[in-house]
Amino acid sequence: MTIPSASVPQPLWRDRRFALLVSARTISVLGNAFARVALAFAVLALPGASPGRLSLVLACQALPQLLFILVGGVIADRMSRSRLMIAADLVGAAAYAGLAAMVLTGHAPLSAMCALAVLAGVATALFVPAMDGVVPLIVPAERLQHANGMLRVGTNSSMLLGLALSGVTVAFVGAGWALGLNAVSFLVSAALIRGLRLTARPRAVSSRWADLRAGWREFTSRQWLWTVVAQYSLVVASLNATVGVLGPLLADRDLGGARSWSLLVAAQAVGTIGGAGLAARIRVRRPVLVAVLATFPAALPIALLAVSAPVPLTALAMFCSGVAGDIFGVLWATTIQREVPEEALSRVSSYDGLGSLAFAPLGLLIAGPVATAIGVGHALAGCAALIVLATAAALFSPQVRRLRAPGPGSGPGPGPGPNDGATRAAEAAPDTAPDTGQPSL
Repeated sequence: MTIPSASVPQPLWRDRRFALLVSARTISVLGNAFARVALAFAVLALPGASPGRLSLVLACQALPQLLFILVGGVIADRMSRSRLMIAADLVGAAAYAGLAAMVLTGHAPLSAMCALAVLAGVATALFVPAMDGVVPLIVPAERLQHANGMLRVGTNSSMLLGLALSGVTVAFVGAGWALGLNAVSFLVSAALIRGLRLTARPRAVSSRWADLRAGWREFTSRQWLWTVVAQYSLVVASLNATVGVLGPLLADRDLGGARSWSLLVAAQAVGTIGGAGLAARIRVRRPVLVAVLATFPAALPIALLAVSAPVPLTALAMFCSGVAGDIFGVLWATTIQREVPEEALSRVSSYDGLGSLAFAPLGLLIAGPVATAIGVGHALAGCAALIVLATAAALFSPQVRRLRAPGPGSGPGPGPGPNDGATRAAEAAPDTAPDTGQPSL
């Protein structure tokens, strides 16, 4: 029997707006991978450089991502998300262009570098909640999981390529030019996102504080949501402590140094690409349960590091944890997009990000002192145990165990009101008229 062509959906990559979004994110992530390495070497190459200065600059970049992410969520739910993403990209481009100029000229006061690092962190805080809310506007509900998987395949591949090339780029052309390339990547991303042309939202009549409280009610009203965010606040802290401090310490002491550690990190990165591709295709009836169960493998490579297991065995475990980690990521993002009303999606996403990252700086801060007090191996074993315990605790939530994905052909999950379809269609329509009076915070 011949299937009518109209019944076969076209590949997502042939959808113009989705292709623009994937391209923008892939290019932007590639630039950020360059900047991750370039910024560290740029700071260390300056006169009077020290580990303390490097920590200060990186902290100035990281802290605003926590402090302003709720602000980003409120703004993204009050205006055109694509325009907010463009604005954030332009701010990021200005920040990295300024950093590049200071490094290339050799005139880089610490206070100025910190100020630009703060600006870059604010740009990220504004961009991420808007980005999380854009996908459901341009992709049908039944194809969200596939879309999220494709996005992650692109960004994970780009991150892996960027990290692989960044060291070579810094070595041959210098950290300043590498930072400049990141600034250019932000400009290219902004130009591509401009093609989405999502319309501005109607002017909100509520206050911004009221919007923030409404987002909090949406977040706390779903047990599965705040339970997993609480779980990941501990998981992310443990992973940060391992990747940022304990893993390199253990590799330097027992595994042969930076080369072995690079192999382990690369194995995990390759796993994330495979995991995203797999997650785009699998179909599960209980997505949150599967996502939580997929967190357990994250503890395995940490436990192997704790006992100084052979590098090939640990690399295999890192690869598996990368696969499982992106299965979690795709299922989690898709479930939030299906279950949370679209008009509150960016605010809920910002609470998700804030909660998940709440203890991340603490993990980095205490990892060194704890390793000194009890030993690196015992500290790593503690991180692995914390991941297992937090994940097991999340399984006690009835909603985590029972929340089901909608069946084939069904619409989005519970939550959107009776006018949600009209709202979604209005915002997703091409923006042909100039937007005036956009609210800002």
